[in-house]
Amino acid sequence: MFRGQNRNLTFALENGQKIIGFGRISLYEPRGTYQLIMEYIEPAGLGSLQLAFEQLKSRLADEGLFDKELKKTLPVLPQIIAVITSPTGAVILDILNIIDRRFSNIAIEIIPVKVQGPGADKEIAEAIELTNQCQTADLAILARGGGSFEDLNAFNQENVVRAIFNSKIPIISAVGHETDYTIADFAADLRAPTPSAAAEISVPSKEKLIQRCQDLLNRLVLCLKRKIDKNRLILDQMKTRLIDPEKKIQEQRLWIDDYYERLLRAFSNDIKLKRKHTTFWQDRLIFCSPLARQKFAKASLKKEYDNLKKNIDLLVQIKRSKLNRLIIALHVLNPKAILKRGYSITRTLPEQKVLLDADSVKPGQILETILVNGILISTLSESRTLKKNNKKKE
Repeated sequence: MFRGQNRNLTFALENGQKIIGFGRISLYEPRGTYQLIMEYIEPAGLGSLQLAFEQLKSRLADEGLFDKELKKTLPVLPQIIAVITSPTGAVILDILNIIDRRFSNIAIEIIPVKVQGPGADKEIAEAIELTNQCQTADLAILARGGGSFEDLNAFNQENVVRAIFNSKIPIISAVGHETDYTIADFAADLRAPTPSAAAEISVPSKEKLIQRCQDLLNRLVLCLKRKIDKNRLILDQMKTRLIDPEKKIQEQRLWIDDYYERLLRAFSNDIKLKRKHTTFWQDRLIFCSPLARQKFAKASLKKEYDNLKKNIDLLVQIKRSKLNRLIIALHVLNPKAILKRGYSITRTLPEQKVLLDADSVKPGQILETILVNGILISTLSESRTLKKNNKKKE
């Protein structure tokens, strides 16, 4: 089957598949082989559209496009709803009527597309992408009325399914009747059995919402009243146990006065201690200062000087007295002092040896005689020795 004919197939050929088709037989002469060239093929016993539906559904399911974890949550109260459908069918009127009846304040954007026939799948996919690009709608409804399997084939195309899966806006699929299923239903965030059901699902009833709000308000008011009554009861109980604020203030004032006095005493004691400590170190500092030490050293030096002077004077007096005694003794022992009493000293010359014995000199010896006044030089002519009286006393 050549490329031009194969492009028109709506399903994928598989080995072992039973098919029905028509074509021609040709002979390839170089190898002597026959070929069956097919022009059209369809599955035997099952339509090509149905087979293509099953094959595409299975492949996309394997890719994870139908996973429930990836479904987006529908808004509780959408502000703007985009409806992707044919503008000429009864579907759009049913959706508008139901939404207006349930909640008339919601804005609706209608995006007209073809819902069947050639090119319908491309328009649907582009409409979904356009809705996401505008980013004005909170919710999108993909809707179409009932029809045959061939009429709904546009919603079984891969480009439509991938556009639904890639949409950032939640999409409700409402294609055909309740028994009709398309691949778009599996890829959408929610499937509605009919377009009317999709309109009811997408918009809550205003009357029910108002009633719900009123019920919640009543419950809230009741809860607040109960809370207020309970707190009032607790307050009344606390008032009986509460001490008079004036008395409490008076007690606090007494405590403050007591703490104030204790604080003052503590500060005063601390200041005294610090002052005493400062005075001690100040005295130490003054005592150790160079001027004080100089003054002290000067006084000590003067005292030592006075003591030294007294000791020197005393020592001088002692020495002077001793010297006087020695002078007197020396004067007494001085030979010259004897000369004054009429004595003389004779010495030999030139030896100047004092004569004590007459026998120690010989005649002709030159003698020197020292008198009180003057000296006599003489020559010895004769010497005599005096005899000592050795008589014993009776």
